[in-house]
Amino acid sequence: MQLHVSPSLRHVTVLPGKGVREFIKVRVGPRWASYRMLFYSLLFFTFLVRFIFVLSTVDTIDGHHSKCSTIGCLGKRIAPKILGRRIQSNVPEVIYRILDEPVSEDEVQGKSDIPQTLQDFMAEIKESSTSDSKSFALKLRKMVILLEQRTRKAKIQEYLYRHVASSSIPKQLHCLALKLANEHSNNAAARLQLPSPELVPALVDNSYLHFVLASDNVLAASVVATSLVKNALRPQNFVLHIITDEKTYAPMQAWFSLHPLAPAVIEVKALNQFDWLSKGKIPVLEAMEKDQRVRSKFRGGSSAIVANNTEKPQVIAAKLQALSPKYNSLMNHIRIHLPELFPSLNKVVFLDDDIVIQTDLSPLWDIDMNGKVNGAVETCRGEDSFVMSKRFKSYLNFSHPLIANHFDPNECAWAYGMNIFDLEAWRKSNITLTYYHWLEQNLKSDLSLWQLGTLPPGLISFHGQVRVIDPFWHMLGLGYQDNTTLSDAETAGVIHFNGRAKPWLDIAFPQLRPLWAKYIDFSDKFIKGCHIRAS
Repeated sequence: MQLHVSPSLRHVTVLPGKGVREFIKVRVGPRWASYRMLFYSLLFFTFLVRFIFVLSTVDTIDGHHSKCSTIGCLGKRIAPKILGRRIQSNVPEVIYRILDEPVSEDEVQGKSDIPQTLQDFMAEIKESSTSDSKSFALKLRKMVILLEQRTRKAKIQEYLYRHVASSSIPKQLHCLALKLANEHSNNAAARLQLPSPELVPALVDNSYLHFVLASDNVLAASVVATSLVKNALRPQNFVLHIITDEKTYAPMQAWFSLHPLAPAVIEVKALNQFDWLSKGKIPVLEAMEKDQRVRSKFRGGSSAIVANNTEKPQVIAAKLQALSPKYNSLMNHIRIHLPELFPSLNKVVFLDDDIVIQTDLSPLWDIDMNGKVNGAVETCRGEDSFVMSKRFKSYLNFSHPLIANHFDPNECAWAYGMNIFDLEAWRKSNITLTYYHWLEQNLKSDLSLWQLGTLPPGLISFHGQVRVIDPFWHMLGLGYQDNTTLSDAETAGVIHFNGRAKPWLDIAFPQLRPLWAKYIDFSDKFIKGCHIRAS
């Protein structure tokens, strides 16, 4: 095809080929249009004609021998090539049909001829003299089903092992508790009154800064207490109230008697020593008993959960986590009764035992609570999208009308672990009653409102009563993901090992454990005697 343009741009001639008669001849009038515009328009037209010619030729070579006598036919012929080569898939329909069939549980059981790897699969296909699309799809289907079943089984086993590892008490911690209990019974210095008599008035003095720690883990409590006091600018103003259970009281008292943290004031008290807990029916205890009965009946234990062949591994992991003893621990529920446990105090900071304090916490008392009860860090925004992406829908079941009718699924969640509680404002509210009301509703619905822990009822009962504080004061996620770097964690005021990988367990993340271990004296005779090591 040739294009001839006269020097004056008055004549433009298009020839389809050499020696062929004139195909298009145009005389350009000076008044009708710009010469330059017409020149580029015809140049584009020439290119389009040649493009259609080439596509039609290729289409004929590919095997489309039928002739097109209309523009519509030509459009149908070339449009798939212009818009994406072909509209229809080149994969035979039989492959789709076979791969889309429902999977049977025993489809691959007892079969020894299933390829184990991609190399085995390709070798069988190449060696087979009768291989067609159907046999290809059947072999591929069996291999994928087999590998999928093995992957699922391995993933569930991993979740089960993690559940066992995180729920069990390491022998080193058990050893430490036994040695300290023995010391408590044989050594008068391990049975000191905490605090000493002259410091007892500080326990109800609101001019001090009061912290509350509930734990039945002596080593974890020692790290929280040590990190709190060592990073304080004025530790003489700090009072730490340690609440524990009856069986851990002797080891806990022995540890803090033999390892004083003066000038801070340390109180160690067992739950049975609180007057409030010895009067009448205790809602938290009744709720725990009901919760345990419902969970035992509803869940069926870890064996029943793992044996379920229909649920996804992530769902099984969540159900295993719900069986964790901490979710039915009195230490985990007791925070909802802080106003009753400390009737003389106006404000406290509540600490979990899996945190490490890395800065002075005195400025928390300067935060204006704006009439709110709970000062907490939000968990729906931040640089770490894995950890800081939690909203109400992450914890509550919005398919249940009781939840859907009362709350917004996209409302930002907040975290337990390091919370400022204004006890004066709390006593004027109905937070505790709301907590138990929704706990009862969840038990009545067979745990269908939520399944895990004390945070979901906390989100409900403190709804509208949360004062958001700076994320610096509480960095989360160090116990269930290893995306957090050591340098990032070192910049936070408080770091929280929430999750299964607690720093005192073997499954802790090794790059993060030193942030916790630095507050343990590994030369201490009790630590050495129980073979507790830094890594």
